[in-house]
Amino acid sequence: MKITLQAAERHVLAITVTNEAGVLAKITGLFTARGYNIESLTVADITSDHAVSRITIVTNGPPPVIDQIIAQLDRLVPVHKVVDLADQGPHVEREIALVKVAGTGEKRIEALRLADVFRAKVVDTTLESFVFEITGNSDKVDRFIALMRECGLVEVGRTGVVAIARGASAL
Repeated sequence: MKITLQAAERHVLAITVTNEAGVLAKITGLFTARGYNIESLTVADITSDHAVSRITIVTNGPPPVIDQIIAQLDRLVPVHKVVDLADQGPHVEREIALVKVAGTGEKRIEALRLADVFRAKVVDTTLESFVFEITGNSDKVDRFIALMRECGLVEVGRTGVVAIARGASAL
């Protein structure tokens, strides 16, 4: 008997749900109970009457595991629809991070230079520190944070990934 292991792949799941108490707990509980990892999770109300929310979850696993996750999510009562954006084709992903950097002299100048290269905005400043806002895909945010470690990184706050399929059709 030959067993082949499939490599874990990154997947972005867009889930529309009824906006009611306990829905997020049900969904995260499903992941926790089965030992699935959540790399990123964002939630937002998406309708004018506040009846529906969209949850974006970034997870990883081999295709059969992702298929199982989607099937289990689909069975939850408050879930309207689950879409794996990786399977839908091209999609746009963004993340926002606030990055606090403390430093003076050359470290301060280098932090500003790198922020300019990455198109990060200064949203707060003191004589000893900056808070930068950076928007982009997770790799860009990760690279910016790694470079800021050398300049005096103090603290990071990140939103998690939001994503949407390209093209004219809706989820």
